[in-house]
Amino acid sequence: MTQAQLLDLLVARLIRNHGGAKARWRKLAGPVTLYSLKTHPHCNWALNPTGTGAEIAQIENLLDELRQSHPVLEADR
Repeated sequence: MTQAQLLDLLVARLIRNHGGAKARWRKLAGPVTLYSLKTHPHCNWALNPTGTGAEIAQIENLLDELRQSHPVLEADR
């Protein structure tokens, strides 16, 4: 899975679970940052979501789930 694919999956699930606009969730989620597998072998990505406390919690809860199924991402090409 790539950075873009993960972000697409995250946004689709946020819309399904909580409603709202695709552009807003994408903006709140922010970009996917990749890290080297040499320093982050168990999970090489992170996001730094913004928004209200409730929005951040909704994003973070879903990110915790996605880290379980997609711990290692490839860079977008």
